[in-house]
Amino acid sequence: MPARPLFEHDLDHVLDHTRHCWDEAKGASFFITGGTGFFGMWLLESFCHINQRLNLGMSATVLTRSPAAFAAKAPHLASEPCLQFLQGDVRNFKFPTESFQYLVHAATAASAHLNDTAPHEMLNVIVQGTQHILEFAKHAGIQKLLLTSSGAVYGPQPAHLSHLSEDYLGAPDPLLPASAYGEGKRVAEHLCCVHASQNAYEAKIARCFAFVGPHLPLDTHFAIGNFIRDVMQGDTVQVGGDGTPCRSYLHAADLAVWLWTILLQGKAGRAYNVGSEDSFTIGEVAALVAQIYKPPLKVAIAKQPEPGRPVQRYVPSTRRAKEELGLRTLIGPDAAIRQTIAWLTKGRS
Repeated sequence: MPARPLFEHDLDHVLDHTRHCWDEAKGASFFITGGTGFFGMWLLESFCHINQRLNLGMSATVLTRSPAAFAAKAPHLASEPCLQFLQGDVRNFKFPTESFQYLVHAATAASAHLNDTAPHEMLNVIVQGTQHILEFAKHAGIQKLLLTSSGAVYGPQPAHLSHLSEDYLGAPDPLLPASAYGEGKRVAEHLCCVHASQNAYEAKIARCFAFVGPHLPLDTHFAIGNFIRDVMQGDTVQVGGDGTPCRSYLHAADLAVWLWTILLQGKAGRAYNVGSEDSFTIGEVAALVAQIYKPPLKVAIAKQPEPGRPVQRYVPSTRRAKEELGLRTLIGPDAAIRQTIAWLTKGRS
């Protein structure tokens, strides 16, 4: 079934909180990779909404492996006159001849399965794809580039750190195959900043953590997506582990606000954590999702916590984004979950 459009109030949320950013982009051309995934759907829908409401005359070319598949998935976006779709793989697509002012590079398979089963392929997609994109950035005359990176670049979060800041210089273990995603993102960040400094354009880095909202997959490794799926089915909410790891979740409408703001107003060569600072254990997240169903559903936690085991966290500090760009978490976790379920429910009615 095709994806339904986002709620207008979510798109207005993005517009209202980025309105001050867009004057410089009037009439500009954007090139977007990863435009057909979770992040991409929010970027494309908010782009079209803002473009129309502010009468900006912008356009975007979206790289996708299959324009036909995307048209079947999101016909409301495929028919947007300000969007064009270019078929190709991020690692070797043929460069269009037009010039572009802005580039959003969000094309990465955030797939735990691929990272676990084919780490070399994961690394290849990230690094080779970024190298090809940077060649295109020079060819197209890009002025500003945004790379969507990941909190995975920090490696495991030390138990004594409640929130990770951009100044923390930890890293994934390079000897572990499962580090392919995090190591790939580290290399991608370095490539972008070096290339931008040598070719006189601005590169900004968004280190993204965990999110919730419409278009989030409900059947992959995203715990909160799986919990929402269980609630949608009226089932017991299943926690596969012991429920003790800590996470935080930013609503995708806030995510879109942050990404556009970083692209347009972030400092060149600067990394910004993107996420919420409101930390919950996975067990608490499951309970929060379960209580939305009336009457509340049960939560089943598969394993018992190991005594003395350090707390596993994946929670950012967003002080830099707050102080430099005025960014805030505007939609709290309870509202974020409720709004996601409301969108899903309406989409199935």
